[in-house]
Amino acid sequence: MPIKIPDQLPAFQTLLQEGVPVMTDSVAIRQDIRPLQIGLLNLMPNKIKTEIQIARLVGASPLQVELSLIRIGGHRSKNTSEDHLLSFYSTWDEVKDRKFDGFIITGAPVELLDYEDVTYWDEMKAIFDWTETNVHSTLNICWGAMAAIYHFHKVPKYTLTEKAFGVYRHRNLNPASPYLLGFSDDFAVPVSRWTEILRKDITPSSGLEVLMTSHETGVCLVHEKRGNRLYMFNHVEYDSTSLADEYFRDKAADVDIKLPANYFPDDDPSKVPLNRWRSHAHLLFGNWINQVYQTTEYDLDKVGIKVQSQEEA
Repeated sequence: MPIKIPDQLPAFQTLLQEGVPVMTDSVAIRQDIRPLQIGLLNLMPNKIKTEIQIARLVGASPLQVELSLIRIGGHRSKNTSEDHLLSFYSTWDEVKDRKFDGFIITGAPVELLDYEDVTYWDEMKAIFDWTETNVHSTLNICWGAMAAIYHFHKVPKYTLTEKAFGVYRHRNLNPASPYLLGFSDDFAVPVSRWTEILRKDITPSSGLEVLMTSHETGVCLVHEKRGNRLYMFNHVEYDSTSLADEYFRDKAADVDIKLPANYFPDDDPSKVPLNRWRSHAHLLFGNWINQVYQTTEYDLDKVGIKVQSQEEA
């Protein structure tokens, strides 16, 4: 089933060219089903690139999904035009009275700052709290995952001595998890971060389950049943060239950056990298969307009511 996004969004034509099914408002309204409401809180500087990456994976679902683009209200983007933001984005303040079946929170280039020093941290805390009553399931990515697991469980982050940068082998720790259906026992995931969380800080009493880990780069994916949240600390959504773009950007800026590990063929940056994670990226997003569909309320207004009732009890 196609993903429903605005006709003029740059991602629309890109996804069409890639064969991802998309639909216009006029087509969607004729279908007698309720589309899943998925919100994307996009914290990345290049919002268009991230929109395409996420919409590509969400749009591969056989279900009809309506994707809403959301941004932080008090933060001005330096890499995305104001016209684009005004045309396609709502601020969180503009959507906070809505309910969502699923909500995706991206990474952000602020990982070396203490959370409390991020200029929009107060708004992020309000958004995290809001997801408990207005969102059925949340998928947090990279810094968004670290910030969320810190907010809800006070799991700290640690600065690495050098950037974890490349494509690393990961292990499937629970093949029976509905989020890992179809996953291999061993698979590749892109990693690009200066910080990490440690498994020792994820206590049994927290209700957190580690689903993916790497011997080289540590914890990758964590599931929290009670909060219905996933924490993905790496970048399965990345394009084939995303790590290359970061590498060449930093080299051009005279940043001391190592070649991304296990990425360029023969470690030769003149060669085109091969994508070895695409299938698992689609599996993870597809499994998450299927779980959202299977467990969310048909009446969107009822999303969050069970959580509120449990807390009151």
